[in-house]
Amino acid sequence: MLNLVHLRVLAAVARHESVTEAAKELHYSQPSVSHHLSRLEAATGARLIQRVGRGIRLTPEGKLLASRAAEILGRVDAATSELAAQVGLQAGRVRLAANASALSMLVPKAAALLAAAHPGLELHVIDRHPVEALQMLRQGEIDLALVFRHAHAPMEGEGFRMVHVADDPIYLVSRRPDDRVANHRDSPWIGGCERCQGELAAVGRHHGFTPRIESVSDDMVVVQALVAAGVGVATLPGLALQAHRLPGVHVTEIPDFPREIYAVTYGDPPDPPATQALIQVIQESAR
Repeated sequence: MLNLVHLRVLAAVARHESVTEAAKELHYSQPSVSHHLSRLEAATGARLIQRVGRGIRLTPEGKLLASRAAEILGRVDAATSELAAQVGLQAGRVRLAANASALSMLVPKAAALLAAAHPGLELHVIDRHPVEALQMLRQGEIDLALVFRHAHAPMEGEGFRMVHVADDPIYLVSRRPDDRVANHRDSPWIGGCERCQGELAAVGRHHGFTPRIESVSDDMVVVQALVAAGVGVATLPGLALQAHRLPGVHVTEIPDFPREIYAVTYGDPPDPPATQALIQVIQESAR
């Protein structure tokens, strides 16, 4: 029979790919970690660990169980916080992942509102792109993901529940005032994260061409600096430009292509009270 201690040991070994490092993280002895792994293999009837030289690696069965273990442990840790938060939101924590532009503009205001309304709650914030944030959410490592998507993109996968927060206009960033996307059919473009590049490709298709991405940066400051230096042109969302606007570049709104910003949770409703409270203050901040 599986138990949480064995799963926690396997998850630590999977993270570090080392019994020694897992033992350090868990404050166990190496023999104790090995014992827990042996008990887990006996309970499952599957070989989970292989010896490779002086090290180890997980078998396919071990990788599968380790992935599920991370999700289970994340849910258990979240449940502990939820129980504390259930009693009048007087205690507990809520964990949020969001990308840089949302973290710069929406999250600080939301954090202040949350602290004023529920001073006993701890807000833990991490900077992640949407794809990574959703993966963390699925695995129970966070309670809420604040993500963006463009209007024509497919919806997120099964199990995710999405609350619309705001629409964020997209802007062309170039060195010419009152510029247009169609003027840059043959220009080099500066792309961002995977989802940002999908957004840029959709804008290009709408204007009848495929943007030629020759430089890539996720950093809104770096992107504007590259544009100012004549390296290329780019698109950036309004929130990013509110957070930082570099002299020497011009911005022109691209109509009909706003980013849609969503607060995303995972699993069956209802959301825990602390998560509901965070969603509410994020919506207030967006307004």
